[in-house]
Amino acid sequence: MTTPATQRKLRTWSIADPGRRRLNEYEIVTGKFHYHFGRQPAPFDLDPGSAINQWYLRYREGSPLKAADWEGFKDPAQLSYRRYIARQHDREIYAEGVVDHFEAADHDAGLDPAWVAVLGRLYLPARFAFHVLQMTSLYVGQLGPSAAVTNASFFQAADELRVLQWIAYRAKSLSLTHGAALADGATARAIWEDDPTWQPARQALETLLLAYDWGEAFTALNLVVKPAFDAFVKEAFADLALANGDGLTAQLLKESGVDTTRNQAWAVALARYAIAARPENLAIITEWVGKWQPAADSAVAGLAGIFTQAPVPASPESAVATVTASLGNLKEEIRS
Repeated sequence: MTTPATQRKLRTWSIADPGRRRLNEYEIVTGKFHYHFGRQPAPFDLDPGSAINQWYLRYREGSPLKAADWEGFKDPAQLSYRRYIARQHDREIYAEGVVDHFEAADHDAGLDPAWVAVLGRLYLPARFAFHVLQMTSLYVGQLGPSAAVTNASFFQAADELRVLQWIAYRAKSLSLTHGAALADGATARAIWEDDPTWQPARQALETLLLAYDWGEAFTALNLVVKPAFDAFVKEAFADLALANGDGLTAQLLKESGVDTTRNQAWAVALARYAIAARPENLAIITEWVGKWQPAADSAVAGLAGIFTQAPVPASPESAVATVTASLGNLKEEIRS
């Protein structure tokens, strides 16, 4: 007969792994932290009818995207806050080295004014688009059904802030040679709000802020809008920058593409997990992708027209093809 004296004592990781396996750092700081998901009668220790409880019950627990246990999902990169900071610290050192190299060569002074005009019309106003991607990433993380989803989303939001930081730097650095208006946020905002080429993108992105269901917000953001915008800016536009002698902008965008690859990996992993956990989720995700894809396509098509204005132009069709290929690869990864 087993007595309390002979029973093995539970370890701190026993709650997360009944097999008593010692957890790694990622599992220790991520597993089963969202005690409030699926909690009855409401997620939080407030009146069940309170606004926050009702919001979570409707848009998280009530989402059509369901799984019996979201704790089974793990970020492929297994990032903790410590690991994320250490990794991005090294990346920032590299990016700053790139900047120092080009600044020492007085890079911006050699740019064609016509190319600078393209930067002012497309690249610098993109800060507002990346702000939307950041805000939506934070929302998906806030409503995520597990800490693994929340953490990956929050790290993604931090990645968007990195892009914003370097756009702000380029705005200032360009203004020192090509005119103070380039560093004026009001100028970029006017383009974002009024330039016809930006309006389809603005509509798609601002509508994204109204996707309250966490599953739809995740799908629209990580499987449609963000992959399309990232491919357009960090691939197609980066190639255009390189063709026009702007190696600094091109390299900063390509460096940011490393974040995009990591974020797509966790998004694909989550989509696969949801489908494996509940096959009905495939139809739900497919329906949401179909709902949001036309807006993303219109956004890319509108912005791609600016490519013809570069001193060394590229066709809008080539930019669209780059985005289409990138999205196609993403869909294949989910299906494989």
